[in-house]
Amino acid sequence: MRLKFFHLCCMTGLLICSVQALAGAVAAPVVIRLWEGVSMPFSKPNQLQEREVHYWGSGILENITDPTITVFSPLGRHSGIGVLVIPGGNYSGVAIHHEGYDVARRMAEQGITAAVLKYRLPNQLSSDQPSMVPLSDSRRALKLMHDKARQFGIDPMKIGVMGFSAGGHLAALTTLWVSTDPDEQPHFSALIYGVTNYTAENEKWLEESLYLRQLTDLERNDNRLLEKVGPDTPPAFLVHAYDDQVCHVEESTLYAQQLFAHHIPVEMHLFERGGHGFGLGRAADGTDQWPALFVRWVKKRMQ
Repeated sequence: MRLKFFHLCCMTGLLICSVQALAGAVAAPVVIRLWEGVSMPFSKPNQLQEREVHYWGSGILENITDPTITVFSPLGRHSGIGVLVIPGGNYSGVAIHHEGYDVARRMAEQGITAAVLKYRLPNQLSSDQPSMVPLSDSRRALKLMHDKARQFGIDPMKIGVMGFSAGGHLAALTTLWVSTDPDEQPHFSALIYGVTNYTAENEKWLEESLYLRQLTDLERNDNRLLEKVGPDTPPAFLVHAYDDQVCHVEESTLYAQQLFAHHIPVEMHLFERGGHGFGLGRAADGTDQWPALFVRWVKKRMQ
């Protein structure tokens, strides 16, 4: 009897150790081409060669012509939540590591499936409508996440988008320029030092970085994103630093006010210091708190 009890204790201990080992474990990333087997919109033949360069203290992808999502899934307990992670890069590059893979891996460790979007960038050499290229890729990525939800253990009603800097602008466009296909719409958004406001400075940025030409009056109206907030806008999580000199803190505070005015759930975290482009954050200025805050928020919001 004592021997059986001893064996039972050993087996129980092994089971507990196995469960603990799985907690925080992440499956090998899976790469999925966005437009495999279908026509890639807003694309034309070109000789661009994708490359990775190093600036802003990180590896940045340029000349992307074969967009993908790289899916990071938890091996342990799964929340059923999926998030499309959109790195920034000023629409001239994609900060695929510190605003992409690093973030997705952290999310997967917390039971959230995260897909990093490697998206095409506006370029007149590869597209006749450069401004539509990033949005078409983000919408396609959300569609694929819906289509493959069962494969990755995702609840299709719990798929959202998270964007950084210019990727935050793209996340806002994906959220607020409502698609005719509901599978291309996020159920929540997280904008980390993102862009939402329409100012003279941002108009100049859009013309130089996204449209590559002067905006029309219709396009100016379309890009007044704060005016696109409505009763069906999904809940949002916002992060910014007061000393951000690239995307000013008002990009988040004004968006939060607009969401609140429309009774849309919003949680915002502002840091005294942090500047721009801090990715997962730094302990020195406290910005490293935001990932845990987001995980807690999204798990509660998506219950």
